[in-house]
Amino acid sequence: MPDAAPPQATPSPGSGPTSPCALEVRHVSVHFGGVAALADVSLRAEAGAITGLIGPNGAGKTTLFNVITGLQRPNQGSVHMAGQDVTRRRTYRRARLGLARTFQRLELFSSLSATDNVRVGLESSGAPSSSSAVGLLERVGLAAEASSPVSSLPTGSARLVELARALSTDPKVLLLDEPCSGLDERETETLGHLLTSLAAEGRAVVLVEHDTELVLRICNTVHVLDFGQIIASGPPDRIRADPVVQEAYLGHAQEIEADMEQLEAEAEQAAPRAPGSTPVPPATPPEPA
Repeated sequence: MPDAAPPQATPSPGSGPTSPCALEVRHVSVHFGGVAALADVSLRAEAGAITGLIGPNGAGKTTLFNVITGLQRPNQGSVHMAGQDVTRRRTYRRARLGLARTFQRLELFSSLSATDNVRVGLESSGAPSSSSAVGLLERVGLAAEASSPVSSLPTGSARLVELARALSTDPKVLLLDEPCSGLDERETETLGHLLTSLAAEGRAVVLVEHDTELVLRICNTVHVLDFGQIIASGPPDRIRADPVVQEAYLGHAQEIEADMEQLEAEAEQAAPRAPGSTPVPPATPPEPA
């Protein structure tokens, strides 16, 4: 009797040669006067995966998000969602196709509660109930702050309110611009698990974040942007080992950290002391026995 054929794996959403990519940016360039903010940038974000975008400040990451969402018209290139060219579509039309984002600078209604901020997003889908809003806040870990005015929340918590509001439209493509800013290490770890679960539900998550350890840990693919150009793309292990990336970004960050430590040490040595006080000498290792 012949052996039974092995079970066939079920393709994930967005996979396979006939499935269009959830989000695709093709050869996008943006110029502000004589400055090229983006130069021939291309990337893809697949459904069911997290795509990371890292790079130094001023590299063009937020500008790229603005192009994708329709806030910035590119000088050349195109943006596609599920195979549709949306380059000339207005922002609200892209949102109706399943695009949502958070912002580097918080964009919330500070006089409203966390719940009411999320209800604003729910209204666009025709279901602005308080219970639904609280449910979304619970998912991002803010159920206890549901009735609090956003103006009273710390920055990290306010960013989670913005994430809950973005989820209120049940987006197919979710763009997150530095969502970990203001979060402590434990909160960042929790957010990483949340983003992984959001992608597992079939969403394409695109993450701009300066916490490179988080990006390299949870992303399926990482793109590195420097001076408006993609200088490297690939899985996290390849990005971590890329000498060009280390020189342009990862190594540069380490140099800045070392310089800051040196400046702090020099400032401590130069700090004025009370009259008659004696500086404490550095500890010396004990003599070997």
